[in-house]
Amino acid sequence: MSWALAALVILGACLACGFAWYERSAPNSRMLALVATLAALAAIGRVAFAPIPNVKPTTDIVLIAGFALGAAPGFTIGAVAALASNIVFGQGPWTPWQMVAWGIVGLAGAGLGALTNRRIGRLPLAVACGAMGLVFGAIMDLSVWVSYTGTPTVGQYVAIAGVSLPFNVAHAAGNVVFALAFGPLLVRALLRYRARLDVTWLPLPAGAGSATLLLVAAIGLGGLRPAAAAASARSSAATYLVRSQNADGGWGAAPGAGTSPMVGAWAVIGLAAAGRDPNHVRRGGRSACTLVRLQLRGMTATGDLERTALALRACGRVPASLTGRVAARQDRAGSVGGLVNLTSFGILALRAGGVGRGDRRLQRGATWIAARQQTDGGVGLTGGGPSGADDTGAALQALAAVRGRGDRAVRRAAAYLRRTQNSDGGYALQARGRSNAQSTAFAVQGLIAAGVDPEQLHRRGARSPLAYLRSLQHRNGLIRYSRTQVQTPVWVTAQALAALARRPLPVAPRR
Repeated sequence: MSWALAALVILGACLACGFAWYERSAPNSRMLALVATLAALAAIGRVAFAPIPNVKPTTDIVLIAGFALGAAPGFTIGAVAALASNIVFGQGPWTPWQMVAWGIVGLAGAGLGALTNRRIGRLPLAVACGAMGLVFGAIMDLSVWVSYTGTPTVGQYVAIAGVSLPFNVAHAAGNVVFALAFGPLLVRALLRYRARLDVTWLPLPAGAGSATLLLVAAIGLGGLRPAAAAASARSSAATYLVRSQNADGGWGAAPGAGTSPMVGAWAVIGLAAAGRDPNHVRRGGRSACTLVRLQLRGMTATGDLERTALALRACGRVPASLTGRVAARQDRAGSVGGLVNLTSFGILALRAGGVGRGDRRLQRGATWIAARQQTDGGVGLTGGGPSGADDTGAALQALAAVRGRGDRAVRRAAAYLRRTQNSDGGYALQARGRSNAQSTAFAVQGLIAAGVDPEQLHRRGARSPLAYLRSLQHRNGLIRYSRTQVQTPVWVTAQALAALARRPLPVAPRR
């Protein structure tokens, strides 16, 4: 067997293992769609920049995909991008090498995500993309060495590497430029997708099927008056959060899972909204608030800083240094990262830190959000896409916190949420989608901030959004993501608890 044939057999085995690995991970339909979209984007990026030798955003897209989504999706995106783009450039013995090389880039991105806990700055990300451009070039040099030199020698590889060096350097330099331009934005978008839609499925207690849960909710809460039902739901959800606290004082995505700063911050906010002082919610000698303060030391991501500011407000006080770090993320136009949700939570974080509503930074941010309002009154993630309950609910809280309830943008956003309530009483990520607890919680808090009583909101005879949240509650207190999906991430219960407590952000502690 020749060197070239042996290499192709090994590459084929690697690709088969990689695709089988991804298939065995049983990705849901949303993840499949995202992987296909990113692979197509990576392939198109290669084709679009073909006139510039070896300069292409493909490596950046694949590395960032692995960084945000994990090893199996990252490998698959890289391999498929190579195969798809070679429909244009031509298939040949180099195709399996390119598929494996970009698959390795996806794996490296996943490794980088694990090492950094998926928190990385613009410059380190650009350096990583540049380095992987050189790694990709070295692998392709190896393909030429094995496939076209007969009996390979070290000298031949050195010669091949020397000839290709300018092209590999151009690839690495292009990667750095592309990463500096769009890297952090793509990372945030993919991480947001992962946090909201790629959830963990956990088994329910024995004998508790979804139909049984709905029956328990109906029997346990349906006969109570709304005030009594609300108090019972709040108490049960708060008790579930307290029991789910980890030994270090924090919370994980599920009871017993590793502590996550994101989940912990939402738990603190939810407990404070329900009247539980998080300073007194402790496990292993450490309170939830103590851990939030400790976790702040290593934080760099904008969303984490904003969320932590809200959690520390629920604990009592936001350090001035944190308020300053959040304010520094706002650009001259008033936005934070060019995203509506980051700008909204930035405003709420500054308000939590004691910044007055007349402050020019808040006014500038509110003006930027209002300018992104769609004709339907809602807003989307970037302001240019379809409106959604999550982003509109957050924006509504921010606008009300700065401009007050009588502002035109506030009234239009509240009207959008009134119109888009589903027939089951809940809200979906986007209008006409399936209701879920997270979107409903954000919508409820926005409506409360605008002065609308969500308990009295019954569009077309539907039950109230608060009643919808209560219908998702299991007897142990957790609140499921939706009626049809038995998903139990702890932060969903925490977000729903803040809504059931009828407390918009920022949540001040009750003394």
